Amino acid sequence: MGQCANVTRAGAYFATVTVSPDEARAVALSLPEAVEQDHHGRPSFRVGGKIFATLWSDERMNVMLDEGGILTAIDSAPAGCEQVWWGERLAAVGVTLSRVDRPFLGELLTDAWELKAPRRLLTPDASRSKCL
Repeated sequence: MGQCANVTRAGAYFATVTVSPDEARAVALSLPEAVEQDHHGRPSFRVGGKIFATLWSDERMNVMLDEGGILTAIDSAPAGCEQVWWGERLAAVGVTLSRVDRPFLGELLTDAWELKAPRRLLTPDASRSKCL
């Protein structure tokens, strides 16, 4: 977690410094080959043509993680994260920008980017590179 984060005795994360919409945009666009594109009137952030996050409003960003990532984010920051459903599918974590810090949001965005990025952009982990 980020250097501005605090953890309660129960292990729940909360932010002491919040994220502005411009900072959220900057973090998303700092990822390799990330681009911003309109998505039904809202900014979306994509890599390889696939959406990894949307800036739903000035207060909220939806980050497209897998189910495990969504649940982990909510467990880590229950005051700042909530489930986003698309029909009957758990599709994203809704992040309230005023309740998280930039490093925490950056971790979520990086995880989502990695799920959507083309294979050529992903760096193999050290154990795989030793085997090649």
